[in-house]
Amino acid sequence: MSDTSNTLTLETTKGPVVIKMRPDLAPGHVAHIKKLVGEGFYDGVVFHRVIDGFMAQTGCPHGTGTGGSKYPNLKAEFNSAPHVRGTVSMARAQSPDSANSQFFICFDDASFLNRQYTVWGEVTSGMENVDKIKRGEPVREPDKIVSAKLS
Repeated sequence: MSDTSNTLTLETTKGPVVIKMRPDLAPGHVAHIKKLVGEGFYDGVVFHRVIDGFMAQTGCPHGTGTGGSKYPNLKAEFNSAPHVRGTVSMARAQSPDSANSQFFICFDDASFLNRQYTVWGEVTSGMENVDKIKRGEPVREPDKIVSAKLS
């Protein structure tokens, strides 16, 4: 499998964000994200929880942080990749095996999340666009993913 099939481009309202997916770290999560992207699941989904200096979260079909995809939750694939600027990791509820479709991109070092959330990618370009995403919990008139595509 070539590297290109593990490149995810999010066209956001602030510009493109390119993510290198890491099946070597989290094969189940990467396969799940690819399936959702292929179905257009993320197209039009907002960044519903954006905390300055921490992270931007997206992937809830309701835009509230309460929803997921029609598929079962994922088994945790916690790994040794650190949560640093540009890290892409799965959001989850209290249960380690509750990740589904929501994920977040770290603005900054968040080492307190290490080995407790599944890292599945890293931003390789467009981090300046992530930095422009409107902040809030919840966000008023939030930015969104216009489209998500594998390349």
